Amino acid sequence: MALSSMTGFARSHGASGPYAFEWELKSVNAKGFDLRLRLPPGWDEIEAFAKKRAAELLSRGTVYANLNVKRANALSSVRINEEVLASIVKVATQLAGKIDAVAPSIDGLLSIKGVIEVVEPESDEDEDKAAKAAAVSAFDEALTGLVAMRRREGTALGQILGQRMDEIEALAKKAEAAPGRKPEAIKARLAEQVAALLETSDRFDADRLNQEALLIAARADIREELDRIASHIAQARELIEKGGPIGRRLDFLAQEFHREVNTCCSKSNDIELTNTGLEMKNVVEQFREQVQNLE
Repeated sequence: MALSSMTGFARSHGASGPYAFEWELKSVNAKGFDLRLRLPPGWDEIEAFAKKRAAELLSRGTVYANLNVKRANALSSVRINEEVLASIVKVATQLAGKIDAVAPSIDGLLSIKGVIEVVEPESDEDEDKAAKAAAVSAFDEALTGLVAMRRREGTALGQILGQRMDEIEALAKKAEAAPGRKPEAIKARLAEQVAALLETSDRFDADRLNQEALLIAARADIREELDRIASHIAQARELIEKGGPIGRRLDFLAQEFHREVNTCCSKSNDIELTNTGLEMKNVVEQFREQVQNLE
């Protein structure tokens, strides 16, 4: 299966009878899946199909779907509500005999709510049904385009993630080969420090010194962390090769990478090993940032 990004955009157009419509779909990162539809009045019955179809093709990301509909030769007409107007004129006439006021003007009367009514043209049931069916097909077309775009971006992300794994593997090998992590190097550094103290005191035991050096070397050993990093690299490569909705699993592995690299840095007693650990930490962070975009 191909990898998919959670970001993408697609548009489709369609027409049926007097109706012309356009779909716009945009998806962004999210922890789960959510389809947010914006439909014109009277087109709500499309929602059930759109949500079902989108859930079949997508597993993560928030998708914003907007449907714009225009109807040709559908001019609204304006009519006067005679009953409301008559009631207002009657009240105005009664008030005219009680107070000194200017008679109401025509534009004043027409501005009163309810006097003017906008009448929408009558629709044909068969035309509406056919138009909604066509809009459903257009949604499916836009959704297919969105999926294709997300997969193209996912393919590019997969290549980047593979490069990050190569970098982490190279740095792990560099850390493993660092001369400063060898027990002999640790013992030599400790011996140098103790030698300076022996110039002022002879209370140090050579055998005890050897034991302490071995204990410090054991505590500073990062063999276990390097083995786990190698295991995480193998798992990440396997997931990337397998494809599909693996974003959550790779995000978990990124956290595990981060934990092991932090431990390597905290155990380091050598400047070269510390610098290598910091480089690895930076690459792991880049890996995790890219993983956040995967479905």
